[in-house]
Amino acid sequence: MQKLLLFIDKVSTLTGQLFAWLIVALTFLITWEVFSRYMLDNPHPWAFDVMSMLYGSLFMMAGAYTLSKNGHVRGDVLYGFFPPRLQAGLDLALYILFFVPGVFALAWAGYTFAAESWAINEHSNITADGPPVYPFKTIIPIAGAILLAQGLVEIVRCIVCLKMGQWPSRSEDVEEVDVEKLKEMVHVKDEDIAKLDELVVAHPRGSK
Repeated sequence: MQKLLLFIDKVSTLTGQLFAWLIVALTFLITWEVFSRYMLDNPHPWAFDVMSMLYGSLFMMAGAYTLSKNGHVRGDVLYGFFPPRLQAGLDLALYILFFVPGVFALAWAGYTFAAESWAINEHSNITADGPPVYPFKTIIPIAGAILLAQGLVEIVRCIVCLKMGQWPSRSEDVEEVDVEKLKEMVHVKDEDIAKLDELVVAHPRGSK
């Protein structure tokens, strides 16, 4: 079971990391459009639509990746103090009551939107001769399906935690800076930082 959970985690992670490269394409596109518009006096009417589609695709396809790393925003003021079983019980209830119905509706409606868009060869109507919209709308059901699969994994994790009393492991990925570990690596102690603070206070910049 754990291997299956980690496999789906890996699929979500690889998908998120792959679509993360869209931010590079988006950066280059914005840079080129600004240069072309103001330096060459040659704006492209389709640029705004494409930028929105790139960012929307990045945002939607990162959902399952973020969920697999337990990185979505939540109110941790009280949640973080709860024992694992209580955390798992709350998460399980929220997944069943809100997450699964909502994401299933997203995937189902997205499939309908995408099918209709392909059927009519839909293009953006914001500008004349706008870019095609159907590839972007196809992202909606795909993102919903991957997010739903990852959500089912999280439900299984909640059940495992309720039985075992602790959360099962997740695949490792980029983490925020651990200040304590960083201080150990560079051999810096709290006392050294305190002395440095005292020197800064005693001799502020610009004083003689």
